[in-house]
Amino acid sequence: MSNFDGNQPNDWTQHPPGMQGFPGFQPGQGQFPPGQFPPFMMMQGMPGMQGFPPGSMPPQGFPPGTLPPFMGAPGMMPFGMPPGGFGFPPQFGAFGQGPDAQSAAPPAPVPIPVPTPVVVTPVSKTAPKSAAPDASASAAPKAAAAAPKVTAAASKAPAPTRAAAAGGVTGPLSSVSEDLKSALALPPKDTRRRTADVTSTKGSSFEDFHLKRELLMGIFQLGWESPSPIQEEVFPVALLGKSILARAKNGTGKTGAFSIPVCQRVDTTLNCIQAVILEPTRELALQTSFIVKELGKHLGLQVMVSTGGTDLKIDLLKLESPVHVIVATPGRILDLGRRGAAINCDLRRVSIVVLDEADKLLSEDFLPLCESLLKLVQPNCQKLLLSATFPLSVKTFKDRHMQDASVVNLMEELTLKGLTQYYAYVEEKQKVHCLNTLFTKLRINQSIIFCNSHTRVELLAKKITELGFSCYYIHSKMQQEDRNKVFHAFREGTVRNLVCSDLFTRGIDIQSVNVVINFDFPKTAETYLHRAGRSGRFGHLGLAINLITQDDRDALFSIERELGTHIDPIPSAIDEALYNG
Repeated sequence: MSNFDGNQPNDWTQHPPGMQGFPGFQPGQGQFPPGQFPPFMMMQGMPGMQGFPPGSMPPQGFPPGTLPPFMGAPGMMPFGMPPGGFGFPPQFGAFGQGPDAQSAAPPAPVPIPVPTPVVVTPVSKTAPKSAAPDASASAAPKAAAAAPKVTAAASKAPAPTRAAAAGGVTGPLSSVSEDLKSALALPPKDTRRRTADVTSTKGSSFEDFHLKRELLMGIFQLGWESPSPIQEEVFPVALLGKSILARAKNGTGKTGAFSIPVCQRVDTTLNCIQAVILEPTRELALQTSFIVKELGKHLGLQVMVSTGGTDLKIDLLKLESPVHVIVATPGRILDLGRRGAAINCDLRRVSIVVLDEADKLLSEDFLPLCESLLKLVQPNCQKLLLSATFPLSVKTFKDRHMQDASVVNLMEELTLKGLTQYYAYVEEKQKVHCLNTLFTKLRINQSIIFCNSHTRVELLAKKITELGFSCYYIHSKMQQEDRNKVFHAFREGTVRNLVCSDLFTRGIDIQSVNVVINFDFPKTAETYLHRAGRSGRFGHLGLAINLITQDDRDALFSIERELGTHIDPIPSAIDEALYNG
């Protein structure tokens, strides 16, 4: 690990050898005047970042007094937070057009452009429909070589009948849909382009699956227009109560694929726990619980989220009221389940168990907990396993607990559609300067920057703040309350950049994130897959930039080979249309 002490030779604020002769270099400060940048070393003679024309870069720094310290939880770095909302000074809005930082007046707040959900629009029965956004994982490449070969066996499963979908809509589907939509306040339409991996559907609509009217209302209010490909394959099987093993790319609608059948099949007239949804991280549990609550709010569905790191007394108080669905991390739900009826957490009537991000939940860390939990629920309960990668542990679990499960695989021809990938070959001490250049040149809605340790996360967040950019950080060593504050603040667009560890690689869905930067390059293909997938959500365009050092070359070649993808050297200018479409 690098030493970030300013007295050390490899400190990020010290210039690499030879920089002293660079025009405009200010010795001892490690900074360059507007429009000038250090010549970063690029692999195979690639032109450096100095190719940006003078004057195209905004002046760094803020006018004195315009950055009051933001008093927040740990992880919220000092940053100017004008009353009434979030905003950048003008020089961070129209790049290259802002006034000199030392003479500029305090700017007016400018909100981050956070994309809005998709609005429902009437679609002809003969025309293909666009797929619905979802809060599952990211655009991803091929699974690891160890993954078992599965087939889309469930695609031939019979569609549920009206009798099977008790309480579903009746009458002409088009008129039912129009009546529902006319009575709801629908979100504005998201007009961004989408790739074929979420738009190549069979033309089904949510009404075709005879879902409950109240559930359709929740779906439409989320802005979900029509089922995505994975949802079209999963719904016919899951709505009939059958177990299923589903594999699809990250960011293609897997959360909706299991949450809609759960809401449809739970009987809200019974005051008991009927479904358990397991998530590998606390943040993902919070995100999934929000989706299920929104889908089931017109059904009277009572949803509870329970994760480790929170006060157990709060969960006990929640259980005093009726709960139909629990979204939880494995350790906490197992603790509650073992206490059973004594705390109103009797799991013996649970008929649906969902393992989201199944490859992680069935790893050595969680597998014993998941198998112990299955002993507390009905032995023949419906099991829904969804993931982007299926290692051998998933096949072993299926053979042991899901012999009759249907298998859906939509990853036979996996490509990183919509995601542009670049690498920049730099020395360790040049990384922050390179990051500064990227922040200044790119038009970022929101970005996630990954480091390989929690110590480097905190140090990098401090450096980014010192450069004058807004930045929060989050990692697993933080208190859960502080993690929740940072997570919700970033999700709501309060801050533009988030530095994090691999805590944030699983399933987190923030559609306004259009840039991911691997400040520290990952060591495994699986980690790279999930990191890069935080941008380019649900078929939208995204950008992944990797800062590569001499020690990362082997990992870069290995990941390209395992995932069947190609990462290009970063050009001197990146077309905005590649990641803002």
